Amino acid sequence: MLNPDTSTSHDIRILNSLIETTLDSADGYRRSAEEASNSRFATEFRQRATEREQIVTRLQDTVRSLGGTPEDNGSVLAAAHRAFLTIRDRATGSDDKSVLDEVDRGESYLNDKWQTALQDEQLSASTRSVLDQCYESVRSGRDQWAAINRNMAATS
Repeated sequence: MLNPDTSTSHDIRILNSLIETTLDSADGYRRSAEEASNSRFATEFRQRATEREQIVTRLQDTVRSLGGTPEDNGSVLAAAHRAFLTIRDRATGSDDKSVLDEVDRGESYLNDKWQTALQDEQLSASTRSVLDQCYESVRSGRDQWAAINRNMAATS
């Protein structure tokens, strides 16, 4: 494997950060699919998890092509947050509204992180192109769950 040079190290760092957060998102969707009582939501969550895993693979391939070593684990912060949610759910129970609230919160965080990366003026054109292509799934996921949460709030 190539050693990353200074011209690619910034791209690799940004890509690895997005890999870590997108892995967290895929994991969050898998967990949400397990907790959702509504089969429609569970199916949607599993589909989004698969999409996020495909994004991770694409980003990992890009890191490798730049001579770097791609992340393959989610963040420590996300693991701690999941542990907290497990404890909270055991104490209070979880329902679809709670699960959707967490998905929406996670999607907002992920979307913000991707937007920040896309605004980074130091990214190479080729890395920016990959991010632009992958971001479509992130954006559509964020929009979908925000709309579902608004609709649930309006009907409750």
